[in-house]
Amino acid sequence: MNVTARDFYLGHTLECGQAFRWRRLGDGGYEGVVGRAVVRAAQTGNILTLTGAPARTLAHYFQLHEDLAAIVRTFPDDPHMRRAVAFGRGMRLLRQEPWECLASFICSSAKQFVQICQVVDSLCRALGEPFEAGGRNEFAFPAAGAVARATHGQLWACKMGFRAKNLLAAARLVDSGRVRLETISAMDYPRAVEELMKLPGVGPKVADCALLFGWGRQEAFPIDVWIERALRRLYFASQRHVTRRRLVEFHRSYFGPYAGYAQQYLFHYVRNNPQSLAAAPR
Repeated sequence: MNVTARDFYLGHTLECGQAFRWRRLGDGGYEGVVGRAVVRAAQTGNILTLTGAPARTLAHYFQLHEDLAAIVRTFPDDPHMRRAVAFGRGMRLLRQEPWECLASFICSSAKQFVQICQVVDSLCRALGEPFEAGGRNEFAFPAAGAVARATHGQLWACKMGFRAKNLLAAARLVDSGRVRLETISAMDYPRAVEELMKLPGVGPKVADCALLFGWGRQEAFPIDVWIERALRRLYFASQRHVTRRRLVEFHRSYFGPYAGYAQQYLFHYVRNNPQSLAAAPR
């Protein structure tokens, strides 16, 4: 389908670290797996071309109904956020399948973006359900049950290291129903974080990533090493001893109703422009 998509930039959206099954093509477009479909995405000006899955599925995944300009207007009007918005203009948060999103971020701990993509691809090839697309075999992201039935050795072979143990244990809790992901949407934010953190390998950051990108919870504000540096050096530059708790209190009161969106703009900016943090005290 062709969509007129103002305030949309495909490159920032797919390369900002929120999803791991997309690759850039030689023609400047992108190809990725969404559910059991291989999706191609390209953009020319304001025209977004999406193929490979039903229009409703694609519109939901890319959150095409959202008024991005209105969302950005809720961000704090400070120099740092203005630079982040200018750099990442048109970046949208995707709405990913919750288990896939959660499991992918369990695999992400202490790894770079490219490495996470490789681990996720290996996991899908090892345990995902195969399907044919365009004359070649592709693989869906494995359901929790498929991961739960795997051996530690199978997961280790996907080059996820110590994360293999955590992912296997988490999948078994989900598959057994002891942690029910389908109930997360009805929970308030603190309860949802608490529930997800029952899973091995899920701390505050992974829980927030899953809630933001998988459940669309804008209260979620993942604090990884980049965001912690940004908060400390851009917003607390004159203070030496700022506790993690103070950073959490600050982001909850400062970044507004779309704090999760603001976080991703800030993350994308500082990760690609580390010099922006250089002048601030360490």
